[in-house]
Amino acid sequence: ILQCYNHGAKKSLGHVTVVIVGGTGDLARKYLWQGFFQLYADQVGKGHTFSFYGGALSTTEKGTPLLFDILKELACPAELSVERCALVKDQFLHLSKYHQLKTTEDYENLSQQIKQQLGQEGIIEAGRLFYLSVPAFAYADIAEKINNTCRPPSEAWLRVVLEKPFGHNLYSAQALDKKLSGQLKEEEMYRIDHYLGKQVVSKILPFRKENKKLLDPIWNKHHIERIEIVLKETLDAKGRIQFYDQYGVIRDVLQNHLTEVMTLMLMNLPANLSNSEEILQNKLNFLASLQHVDNSNAVVGQYQAYNGEVQEELNKTKDYFSLTPTFAGVVIHVDNAQYEGIPIFMTSGKALDERVSYARVLFKSNVFCVQDPNNVQCKSKQIIFYLGHGTLQYPAILLSKNLFKPELVSSGDWKEVTEYKDVNVLGLPLSDYYIQSPVTPREAYCELISHVFFGRKDSFISAEGLLASWEFWTPLLEGLSRVFPRVYPGGVDNGNLLNFQLKGHQVAFSHEAVVNVINPGAEDNFQVMQGKYRSSEMVSAWAQELVERLASDLLLAAEEAIREEGQFHLALSGGSSPVALLRALALNLYTFPWRNTHIWQVDERCVPHTESGSNFRSIHDLLLQHIRIPYFNIHPMPVHLTQRLCVEEDGGPTLYEKEIKKHVNGSSFHYILLGVGQDGHTASLFQDTKLENDEENLVILTESPNKPHQRMSLTFTAINRARRVGVLIMGKSKHELVSQLSRIKGESSKYPITKVQPKSGTLIWYIDYDALLG
Repeated sequence: ILQCYNHGAKKSLGHVTVVIVGGTGDLARKYLWQGFFQLYADQVGKGHTFSFYGGALSTTEKGTPLLFDILKELACPAELSVERCALVKDQFLHLSKYHQLKTTEDYENLSQQIKQQLGQEGIIEAGRLFYLSVPAFAYADIAEKINNTCRPPSEAWLRVVLEKPFGHNLYSAQALDKKLSGQLKEEEMYRIDHYLGKQVVSKILPFRKENKKLLDPIWNKHHIERIEIVLKETLDAKGRIQFYDQYGVIRDVLQNHLTEVMTLMLMNLPANLSNSEEILQNKLNFLASLQHVDNSNAVVGQYQAYNGEVQEELNKTKDYFSLTPTFAGVVIHVDNAQYEGIPIFMTSGKALDERVSYARVLFKSNVFCVQDPNNVQCKSKQIIFYLGHGTLQYPAILLSKNLFKPELVSSGDWKEVTEYKDVNVLGLPLSDYYIQSPVTPREAYCELISHVFFGRKDSFISAEGLLASWEFWTPLLEGLSRVFPRVYPGGVDNGNLLNFQLKGHQVAFSHEAVVNVINPGAEDNFQVMQGKYRSSEMVSAWAQELVERLASDLLLAAEEAIREEGQFHLALSGGSSPVALLRALALNLYTFPWRNTHIWQVDERCVPHTESGSNFRSIHDLLLQHIRIPYFNIHPMPVHLTQRLCVEEDGGPTLYEKEIKKHVNGSSFHYILLGVGQDGHTASLFQDTKLENDEENLVILTESPNKPHQRMSLTFTAINRARRVGVLIMGKSKHELVSQLSRIKGESSKYPITKVQPKSGTLIWYIDYDALLG
């Protein structure tokens, strides 16, 4: 039987009122009342008095029998004798009552009832604990009612527990936080993630602290091969579709539970494990160090019966397709010196082959076994935070014996396991591990309810931590909103269909799909096509093939330039067009001669290079940080001089022009890559850009109609001196522009791109089928 323990935190005497809003719901029935009963059993006779209210929308006549049906089923804590439990349970039932909580008047009546009880019994109020076990859309309204009608006196505390989901993305989470913070103080809000109450998760930081001397030398990129954070479920979403179809697996599990586990494993260790402020700051620092993730870093799936369940439970027509993923695999990287290059595989799904959850650190092997491969020194080196279920069936921390013997994480309530079942855990028999496990299994909600009572905030989600997590996950969620998930049959029949692999930093399924949501259609019939466009060469293909072809052409141009001149000068434009190309160059073309390549900018926004709106920041994040290129081969535009941006007197364009003339033979770049805006501008040369007096200049300051308005750009003089110019146009939104340009002969002042006419070089248009065909 699961049970709670007093953690010895400092207590103040007085009366505590507990109100579970949604007190007859599923969560309350399964976990919350049991947790509060165990809290009462632990605290009874220790100075506090209690009253418990189950609140819901139903009338008292309807709600009271529902509540007492729940309370009669409560299990006794194991440390209580049968006689003692019967007495404590009878007291608990006597102290518990149902109260309708629907209107403001209902909350006022509750507050009056609490005051009246305290007055009659002549006792001091210690605090009020509200647990909101209701849908998130009701939080703001209930918080307002609590704030306006149910606050205790100033000398007593108020604690309000909130269940996930805390928003749907960054913007909704910010909106919810704004509403709640208008009614409640941050120290009054306890955002619960029940994973933080799991015994193994709560011991990740203490385990790292206890074994710091032995872990520090190996807890880094030189020794860790990969990290896996996994939550697999056999259950489907049937019966929960109304909630689940709005959220999906990433919002339901990865953004919160698994991100918290990852953070505890990899954040800097706080000097004091009981300092919640230091823990929060270290969490925020770690989340800020995560590299951006998008569609190329993830795969998604959906179990085959899901769409039918959506149609049935949401009353959708038979031709309705839900894109909500029930499976996701994401690979995350950390941008710091300690963990750089270590892939973090994070995955979860419903309707899989087993129920299991764990976090695993797999270390590199530096041993070559000539003989006896079964020797323990030849086997995998790993640390596993095993959360439960699976082959082991109990929560534990496992450390392979070829690493070191760990210190016991908590001598009072944890034990070392010395009797081994005949099972394997992640490739090793139990006898190859040092194993630590809780003496008595305890339910997560029980632990967290105890922490709320004692005011321990280190086991809960802060507003800053919540928004930081959403800031990381929202771009991926937005990108996946239009992606068809791979359909899988469910259970053992999935076979290898959901296996995924890492190629560079890109993630893909390892095997071809057997089942598809939609037919690929005519896409598959097109390969790379060559032709003419505006009297110049044109290459056209679907987006991925087009980018691969452009990357290949760049490689050939680089090899030719280096053979002839010893170096390759490549100028890259900003905007959205080159993003896919930069990623392909960074992650796929390992043979690219970066050591002999110079990177230049075609244009730059007048913002600091460290800001997200900077073109150079984009080139850095997508390309430079992933490749080995000498730092003196990188030439950012000098838009930020003397602590100001793009001021004429600072001479930024002149400085860049001098640098070009110094390094680039005849100021003729080997390759300039351009994009085209929907208005026909290229680089940062717009329809209204005045160039009459700048015919000899290579670099100028310009004005954009869009913010930020100030820009620095190569001129058409510089562009048209290049040996090769590539113009990349992608996406259906550019189809009308492509059609317009095809009908224009020669130059048009309305479309600056038409002024790109290399004098002795080659112009090639790279246009994907979406832009070409619409």
